[in-house]
Amino acid sequence: MKVYGIKSCSSVKKALSYLDAHAIAYDFVDLKQEKIELSTIKRWLEYVPIEQLFNKRSTTYRNLKLKELNLGDSEAIEWLPKEPMLIKRPVIEEENVIMVGFDLDKYNQKLL
Repeated sequence: MKVYGIKSCSSVKKALSYLDAHAIAYDFVDLKQEKIELSTIKRWLEYVPIEQLFNKRSTTYRNLKLKELNLGDSEAIEWLPKEPMLIKRPVIEEENVIMVGFDLDKYNQKLL
């Protein structure tokens, strides 16, 4: 299992605490330190919609004034590897399961 995020994000902290509390092993990928490939993002999008993955509420989205560009899905996808802070966090990837954000009910259902 891989967990993608940044250590200072409150949702990522909740997810990591959950995984640790349930003794679920994971590899953490720090989006500030490691480049995320477009191929990885496209793989995630096979399981979750772009609207769930692309964080329009992020500071990065506002600072880049992306709302003014009225991005289509393909354009939004192209922004994610360039600006990984636009990715809603955390992203948990395990085999054929991709989960975005921290959702206790979903975690209990999919991970336990």
